[in-house]
Amino acid sequence: MKILDWYILKRYLGTFSAMILMFIPIGIIVDLSEKVDDILENEVPFNVVLQYYLDFTIYFANLLFPLFVFLSVIWFTSKLANKTEIIAFLSSGVSFWRFLRPYMIGAVIICVAALMMGMFLAPRASKGFNEFKYAYLKKGRKVQQTTNIYRQLNENDYIYASNYNPKQRTVSKFTLEHFEGNVLKYKISARKVTYKDSIYELRDYVKRTILEDNDIIEKASKKDTLLPFNIDEFTPVTYVAETLNYMELNDFIEKESKRGSSDVNRYKVVAYKRWSIPISAFILTLIGVAVSSMKRRGGMGINLAVGISLAFIFIFFDKVLGTMANQSSFPPVVAVWFPNVSFGILAIYLLYNAKR
Repeated sequence: MKILDWYILKRYLGTFSAMILMFIPIGIIVDLSEKVDDILENEVPFNVVLQYYLDFTIYFANLLFPLFVFLSVIWFTSKLANKTEIIAFLSSGVSFWRFLRPYMIGAVIICVAALMMGMFLAPRASKGFNEFKYAYLKKGRKVQQTTNIYRQLNENDYIYASNYNPKQRTVSKFTLEHFEGNVLKYKISARKVTYKDSIYELRDYVKRTILEDNDIIEKASKKDTLLPFNIDEFTPVTYVAETLNYMELNDFIEKESKRGSSDVNRYKVVAYKRWSIPISAFILTLIGVAVSSMKRRGGMGINLAVGISLAFIFIFFDKVLGTMANQSSFPPVVAVWFPNVSFGILAIYLLYNAKR
């Protein structure tokens, strides 16, 4: 690697690191100022608060790092352009595409690190972040469906319940129906179900087995048995997909798809973003170089204004399409990848104009 590569690469990674170290403490201070009353009122232990802000840092760094990359590239590339260093590079015989090489190397380094963080580290941080939020800051807020529950467990089994208490792990007015093809083979109902040590305790238990000639009815005031589902999977918390690593998330999506869950699109959006967010940083790096590599009359301010405007348009499309996929039948893969594809095309167009 030549001097030019090291010079730009060090500026790239150094500015990116400085941007994170500058904005994350600001984010923590703003968040703490909003939550300090709730933290004091709930007497949250100091070590729990420290763990929350560690998770907070990882959680938001993972979400916002493409924006940090974009602003970093615009910032230091604009400084190079204003000092006419880019003109000197190109005048020495370096082609524009050769000038881009250290940017690509830096983008690959950051994207690989972000990919690993998004696949494995960020899910653990997301779990701690959300558990703290709902335990201490949003007490009483619903994070699971608790009334009028219907779920398909697999191809043959369906369950219904009028009420579910996730803390006590109890279910009221429970029904399980087992089909073979389109034929109902048996039906289990209970007034109340309690889950403990992998065993289900059914109160006012009734099982009706349907035969060709007659039905067999079994009753008991109390019955301990096994059922084909784990109560923690009965109705997952709203943020469950964010807390699973990539392999766990794929398995979870497969199970939920077989069960006919209405939230499958929401989970697929999370899975696709594990890949799309690192790729978006690469695309935004190209756009950042194209926008800021030319010396402008307005200086760095014009480059930053153009760059921030493009960043907000990107975020707007990402959020709007993601919400559409979560709440409708809009294809999640289109919702997640459309901003990257459209801005990738824009990046190519801007680079060819910057080259000229």
